[in-house]
Amino acid sequence: MTICGLIKNSEEPVPLQSISVDVVVQGFVADVVSELRYKNEEKNPVEVTFVFPLDDDAAVYAFEGLIGGTRIEAQIREKKKAQQEYEDALSEGKQAFLLERETSTSDIFTCSLGNLPPSGEATLKLRYVQALAPEPDGAVRFVLPAVLNPRYVPRGSEGGTVTQSVPRAPKGKLPYTLSLCASLKSSHRINRVESKCTLEPLLYTMEDHTAAQVSLAEGHQFDRDVELLIYYEEVHKPSAIFEAGKPGVASGSLMGDPALLVTLYPSLRCAPKPGLNATGEFIFLLDRSGSMDSSTDYNIPDAPHRIQSAKETLILLLKSLPLGCFFNIYGFGSSYDSFYPQSVEYTQQTMSESLQRVKALGADLGGTEILEPLKAIYSQPYREGHARQLFVFTDGEVSNTDQVIAEVGRHSSSHRCFSFGIGEGASTALIKGIARAAGGSAEFIVGKERMQAKALQSLKKALQPAATKISVRWDLPSGLEAVLVGSGPQVIFEGQHSLIYAQIRGQHQSSGASEGSVVLQYNFQDQTFTETMKFPLQAQKSDRLPVHRLAARALLQDLEGTGEKDEEKQRLALQTSLSSGVVCSQTAYVGVNTELGQPIQGPLVQRNVPLVLACSSAPRLMHKKRCKRAVLQCAPRPVMSQSCMEDYSLACLGSRARVMPQSLPLSRAFGDIEGSRGRVMPQPLSFLRARRDVKGRAHVDATQIWSLSLGSRVALHASQDWRPILALLSLLVDPWNRQDWWL
Repeated sequence: MTICGLIKNSEEPVPLQSISVDVVVQGFVADVVSELRYKNEEKNPVEVTFVFPLDDDAAVYAFEGLIGGTRIEAQIREKKKAQQEYEDALSEGKQAFLLERETSTSDIFTCSLGNLPPSGEATLKLRYVQALAPEPDGAVRFVLPAVLNPRYVPRGSEGGTVTQSVPRAPKGKLPYTLSLCASLKSSHRINRVESKCTLEPLLYTMEDHTAAQVSLAEGHQFDRDVELLIYYEEVHKPSAIFEAGKPGVASGSLMGDPALLVTLYPSLRCAPKPGLNATGEFIFLLDRSGSMDSSTDYNIPDAPHRIQSAKETLILLLKSLPLGCFFNIYGFGSSYDSFYPQSVEYTQQTMSESLQRVKALGADLGGTEILEPLKAIYSQPYREGHARQLFVFTDGEVSNTDQVIAEVGRHSSSHRCFSFGIGEGASTALIKGIARAAGGSAEFIVGKERMQAKALQSLKKALQPAATKISVRWDLPSGLEAVLVGSGPQVIFEGQHSLIYAQIRGQHQSSGASEGSVVLQYNFQDQTFTETMKFPLQAQKSDRLPVHRLAARALLQDLEGTGEKDEEKQRLALQTSLSSGVVCSQTAYVGVNTELGQPIQGPLVQRNVPLVLACSSAPRLMHKKRCKRAVLQCAPRPVMSQSCMEDYSLACLGSRARVMPQSLPLSRAFGDIEGSRGRVMPQPLSFLRARRDVKGRAHVDATQIWSLSLGSRVALHASQDWRPILALLSLLVDPWNRQDWWL
């Protein structure tokens, strides 16, 4: 098996002992509590860093810790202030913990626990909520993601990505365990629950089967995504949840007023106009980067590779296009190409030729440079009378997610985007983000199950004309006013649920029970349609306030999800995040144990929690086609002990790989060096403190040293002179660099 990530040394202790997850699924809302249990079995205090994925739609709203019997509730702060508070606490010998989201993408989080003393124990508790959507077969899908694939850093991007500093453990060798228990509640009857993971038998807790419990079987290894498919009766029936505001918070605010979540299922029952199916321009964008040669499911030996799964989906769609439309196929990696200079008419001949060419495609184009092919597609002239539909097939392993979403959003008025996330670990932020930005839909394909249904459902949506003039109006008793939270439904597809969030302001004048209603109106093929939903005005009380958190998340997606850096939107996003407790790109949670009597003494040892090694293909080590230049010969060879040679790692921030050449001489270093902004991290060496923030910077204990070319810092013990090694490491990263190391 080839290396994709820094392989974890099995002899290095990992303080994370177990993860316990409690899920409450109420209809289409999942409220999740994850407990991370730590124990320091070393002789020195440790700092533990755990990088993990979450779904793009997850709203993280609370973080707390139990350290040495003391419960500490973390506070949400502006990110820079939270980071500074955490660093100050560690430097003062205090115990602290920090939770932050990676800036450029919404589906990666980093949890840090600092100054855990020898024999010390701690439990960190993370809470989040997310809305769930029905699958094509009617299943409501909840996923606890485990696989976090390294994200590619495109040429010209600043900095790196936290995923490349994540250590990896082989399958079956994770040093911590996972347990999960799910409580299901619904106004609909629960038929069954399915999963690829082994589950305990479903236990109904209500005679009418509207409540049940299910849990993972004992001994589950957290080496694959945990997927629960919940099948309700009448899954497409409209529903509403009316939730009381947070006690003690002033009315007039999102958290203080009651909040409403309405789920509608518009039905577009009208005959298509003659000749409608013959219109449309269908452009398919296929990821052919090196990572697409990996398996779609690492736990199934004969699972298809991602490129094969993407090609099979593309072939199915090609065979299903209507005659008379236009189409083209693009492939991208470090470079991109297309089957035709411009879209061609769909005929029997062009279809047959394209099918043969698709079957011959491979994952042979290097990195994941998706921006340039998108710009090339958008630069193509539009065909009058043929609405453009873009289909994207990718594993989503890029670090410039915001830039890609912004590019798609800038052209949202001229096309719709339908995205397919291929394989485990596909970025939900990218796949859902580009579909949301251009009025399409997103699907995730792991293996072959449900692939055909998902592909054909997306095509059906693409062939459906867009609904226009979408509006929402309310009918409420006197004294009440509904304020839409977020932009409301932007896309309406046949049979797909539409979520509407509202803040209910004012005071109900009547003392008796009453109800309100919401009306969703839209135009479709020159006809006006309305969907009406009535709901009781009896607010449910909830300590966790899931509807309020989801409403805040919807608003934050509107403000930040476009990828554009608008100062006013950034200000509103920061204000919404701080008031609701829902983490965004500008905020983080920080907790400090202020009751600790004596400061923690001794050198702080860094420990990174490993994730499963989820790669079966060779790492991509090039920009464009430079693989022959990925091996550098450095002469003369310096004198260094074998133990020292085995104790450094090369992190290639511009490539897909982090390689540990344990037994290789220092004259060889693998990675795309030129243009990669790679950095060498002699991680296990004694002089390195190895405490890093999300941008890969190491914080300094003693003498500082700067590399002007790389912009990175490492910490040295003043008693040791490592200048010869540092000079060598600098040359390994950039042998053409003429900058000096400062001591």
